[in-house]
This record gives sequence, C-alpha cells and structure tokens, in this order.
Amino acid sequence: MKRHVALVGFMGSGKSTVGRKLARRLGCAFVDTDALVVRDHGDVPTIFAREGEAAFRRYEQAAIRGALESTEPVVIALGGGALTVAANRQLLAARAYRIFIRVSPEQVLARLRKAKESRPLLGQTPTLARIRALYDRRISQYESADYVVPADRLSGRQVLDDIVDWLDRAGIRLCAS
Repeated sequence: MKRHVALVGFMGSGKSTVGRKLARRLGCAFVDTDALVVRDHGDVPTIFAREGEAAFRRYEQAAIRGALESTEPVVIALGGGALTVAANRQLLAARAYRIFIRVSPEQVLARLRKAKESRPLLGQTPTLARIRALYDRRISQYESADYVVPADRLSGRQVLDDIVDWLDRAGIRLCAS
C-alpha cells in the first residue's frame, strides 16, 4: 500500500526545497534522505572520499527504509542516485507515490554552479558533458515514476502546485490534506 510521496530526480532538481514546501502544504512530515545520511555519517563528499560510493549507497538505503517504515505518511526527498539501487526502486514502487521533478542537464548545470556544496560524482567543477552522461544513465529510472513534473520552465511554486494538482486528480489523500 502506497502511503508516502517520494520526490525523485537528478541532483539540483529542487527535490529538497519542493519537498519541504509540499510536506507543509499537505500537513505531512518531511524527510530528506541525504540530510539523514549527513546527520548519521558525516558530509557526503567526505563519505565518498573515505568510504566510497558503495558505503554512501548503503547509508542512503537505510535512510530510505527508515523513512518508508513511518506509520504516518511522509514526503521524502531522495538523493539523485537513490534509484540506481534496485532494492530502493522496488521498495519505493511498493510504498510511495514517486514524483519525478524533471529538469534538463543545462538547468542542472546552471543550478549547480550557484550551489555551495560539491557533488562527488561530478567533480569540483561540473561540466555539461559529465552531467549529461550521468543523467542519461539515470533517466529511465526517474521516468518510471508515477508522475513527471516538467520543471524547467516552472517556478518552485508552480512545481508545487503541479504536484498537488496531480495528487488531487489522482484521488490521493495523504496526511491532513
């Protein structure tokens, strides 16, 4: 039974920002799986440097499982690579409405240039070529979501409204909504 909403998409697509606002609007709790990993294990670049991506993915999987075990519905913002793990995809498909916030690689690059934190899989200075290569490997996993928001030309408010409208049209009632 699907009880949660999980926001999926590439890094820099706005999952955490939209997720916080969506949770507030729906009256749900909000969980950012990257924030849980950082809280429990340290910052992401350090985990990648000291322990590698495999360790990060294990920590991320534990955070996802914990969020999905909540008895109350939650809005979950997933890290950009969370769907690269088959077990995560299966668990999310069974327990959450997956919403893909789709932004183009060009938009991702523009957003990441403004961001303060580095992204270990893209290096210190992300390039469009690196972003496209990683994006292309992940796109089919993102597109398997229950709903896709084409967010390139939308404001954060419009993305939020689009998601709420879809939930309403689909008859999905969560939290206090």
